[in-house]
Amino acid sequence: MAEPDDAYSHVSFCELPDMVEAGGTARDLAGFVLPEVGQLTATADPGRPYTLLDADGAMVDLVQAFFGELQACGRPPSTVRSYGMDLLRWWRFLSGWELAWDRVTRVNARDFARWTQIAPKPVRVHWRRRSADGAVPPELRPAAVPNAVTGRAAPGRSHRAS
Repeated sequence: MAEPDDAYSHVSFCELPDMVEAGGTARDLAGFVLPEVGQLTATADPGRPYTLLDADGAMVDLVQAFFGELQACGRPPSTVRSYGMDLLRWWRFLSGWELAWDRVTRVNARDFARWTQIAPKPVRVHWRRRSADGAVPPELRPAAVPNAVTGRAAPGRSHRAS
């Protein structure tokens, strides 16, 4: 018999009947720009390989506790980093809408899921190549070129599955 935590592990959150919730204010998700606040930093401490810092530079204790759980389960530092990058994106999303993590609703989580499907992947250009306002010139954005060896299509410009 499945453990209670595993009861819905095979079900997409979009298939859960109680996830349908109306309300919240309409957000312009297509025009939303993820603020570059907070950071995930690597440390020299093997007991704490990564630290998530919020917009004020303070360590996010809740995330650190989660990282500790991952380590206790035997997950490698690369997994901690992967989860950390996802949590950084979530933390930045919350910051961009001025939402406190402990006040988030299902509608906010739904909007985050929707935004990740339509948002372009961030383009990080060296600071010397940015314009004065921080914008990335279109000619510096990488072109989607198929792999010359395998012929596979290049990754798309959005987070959604292609």
